[in-house]
Amino acid sequence: MLMEGEKTYLGLDFSTQQLKGIIVGEDLNVLLEESVEFDSVLPEFRTHKGVIHSKDGRTITTPTIMWVKAMDVLLDKLQVAGADFGKIAAVSGSAQQHGTVYWQKGSENVLRNLDPTSFLHTQLASSFTIPDSPVWMDSSTSTYCRKLEEAVGGPEELAKLTGAVAFERFSGPQISKIAETKKIAYENTERISLISSFGCSLLLGRYAPIDLSDGSGMNLLDLQTKDWNSTCLTACAPNLADKLGKPVPCGADLGVINEYFVERFAFNANCRVASFTGDNPASLIGMRLKAGDVAISLGTSDTVFLWLDKQTVLPECHVSVNPLKSDAFMGLLCFKNGSLTRERFRDTFANRSWDEFNSILERTPRGNFGNVGYFFDVQEILPWAQGEYRFDKADNVISKFPSIEIELRALIEGQFIAKRSHAEDLGVAIGPNSKILATGGASKNKVILQILSDVFNRPVYVLEGANSSVLGASYLAKYALRNDSEEPDPVAYFDRITSNVNAATLVCTPYGDADQIYTPMVTRYKRFISDVLNKT
Repeated sequence: MLMEGEKTYLGLDFSTQQLKGIIVGEDLNVLLEESVEFDSVLPEFRTHKGVIHSKDGRTITTPTIMWVKAMDVLLDKLQVAGADFGKIAAVSGSAQQHGTVYWQKGSENVLRNLDPTSFLHTQLASSFTIPDSPVWMDSSTSTYCRKLEEAVGGPEELAKLTGAVAFERFSGPQISKIAETKKIAYENTERISLISSFGCSLLLGRYAPIDLSDGSGMNLLDLQTKDWNSTCLTACAPNLADKLGKPVPCGADLGVINEYFVERFAFNANCRVASFTGDNPASLIGMRLKAGDVAISLGTSDTVFLWLDKQTVLPECHVSVNPLKSDAFMGLLCFKNGSLTRERFRDTFANRSWDEFNSILERTPRGNFGNVGYFFDVQEILPWAQGEYRFDKADNVISKFPSIEIELRALIEGQFIAKRSHAEDLGVAIGPNSKILATGGASKNKVILQILSDVFNRPVYVLEGANSSVLGASYLAKYALRNDSEEPDPVAYFDRITSNVNAATLVCTPYGDADQIYTPMVTRYKRFISDVLNKT
């Protein structure tokens, strides 16, 4: 029996380009971290940035067995690095959302009877009817999206039911395509997993259920009943309910770890396995997001995710079951024109130098003399637009700004004004106790973060160290050990067990005039959407 002080917890993250693993202590601070880069460590699978593109570029997949082999390699790396698996009290994980795995009939029996003297990937090599799993980058399912929406009465009705209109990357349309184009393989499929529940199944030694939060990204889960919607299932594929199994809450304790890992890696026989979830719900957990807070990932695409007390229907938004509170929700907004657009402006106007870019930004006052711009290099999701839009202080359309300084500030202010506007449309109340949590590449740029702070009129914090999704996975491992009879409030319990975690670092606070400057600019942005985009 492990003593309280010596318990550790393992978190895994199956991201697009690598498998990461961290071990945290009882206080949930990181003790050990390792990763397996798919392209470089497993070159035999011939992936590029973790995926394989079809000739037409629309079908994008990952070899399923590559993830299995990555697990073999990662556990070896952790052990070599000094991990004591015997002290791990529980394990959980996260994974890129929307990907699907198709288990061959009889595969659960293989999972239950793994030979500890042999690698996982050699024993499971024949366990998948579809050897290459479709992933979130796939865009080949448009026909199946329309079919699903029509079955329930249109896109808005589907969003009310499942939290989103039908997106090509979502699992429901992916499964529908497989069932129609690869009928024999689908018929021979015993179980369909998400990548998260697939990873969990490896550790559990049987098919792990899909959790409610990750299951919300399938266009199949009814957000109100917390179960699969029968109309959606029927529209997608035959006998789908049997192949999906019953969904479970995020962080559910599913049982002890498979004997294989006890024998091969000396895991504690009493180590518990918690349900895995998607990377976005895991990030909400890892960042310890609260109601009223806004988390913003400033990467290739900018992503905003928020804690929602009520379900809101916004066609361009993805609403899912909140991973910590099943009667609350999580909102996700994606903006395609993120870092790549910022980098284009840097290269064009600042000699490819972020220092020069920042210096130019700081030469122009907050509010940019009333000038504002919205720049969409590629087709944007929010709003649905492409091109460059510039306005002077009187909202007259202009072709160019009078200076580089105004051009750069218009870009950054415009990006954050749009994010605040759409967050408010989701019903997020940004109050005096709210904070902004920033991650991603641009979160290292304090000048950009200062503008973010001013636009939202709230302080901005950043997380140091491991990424938020794998942190959230490790937190879920300990969270799963709660005693519901003694800890009836899961959110209060989570706050208690994470109270000693290294806090996010305060980077900047808004200037006193920020609200006076930017609230009217948010109102102007809403007019921009209504008056300009609806006429194009």
